[in-house]
Amino acid sequence: MSVIAVYPGTFDPVTNGHSDLVQRASRLFDSVIVAIAANPAKTPLFNLDSRVGMAKKVLGEIDNVEVCGFSDLLVDFARQSNANVILRGLRAVSDFEFEMQLASMNRRLDSSIETVFMTPAEETSFISASLVKEVALHGGDVSQFVHKAVVEELAQVNVRL
Repeated sequence: MSVIAVYPGTFDPVTNGHSDLVQRASRLFDSVIVAIAANPAKTPLFNLDSRVGMAKKVLGEIDNVEVCGFSDLLVDFARQSNANVILRGLRAVSDFEFEMQLASMNRRLDSSIETVFMTPAEETSFISASLVKEVALHGGDVSQFVHKAVVEELAQVNVRL
């Protein structure tokens, strides 16, 4: 049986923390689908196509990783993708309560799909997309937190503001 993991998120933008988790997950699972949520309720800085494009540039060289956008219920997307694992990252203890709620709800919606938690590497554990955006939008250098392609996209947003 092939183990397919869906790693969902807004990825607004994709960070080195996300990349680290995807690279390590690609060694654990037969296939990893980075599922970028449309999630208009969060009012993302980048539209869905831009976020998918950035993630493809950043993660495109990992053989068993696919990047796509989605707007469905996560368990429905996982089923349609033949995934049997939902992968979630836990940066800090503060993430745990919310992630447990999500995992419990997803298990109730489809008990055949397991949630697996991974922690980031120590050097990326403090990085969040929100912090990266905040620093970038105030003119700070985020090049140590995100891929070069993301730095370029963030620079374009700064020009438009």
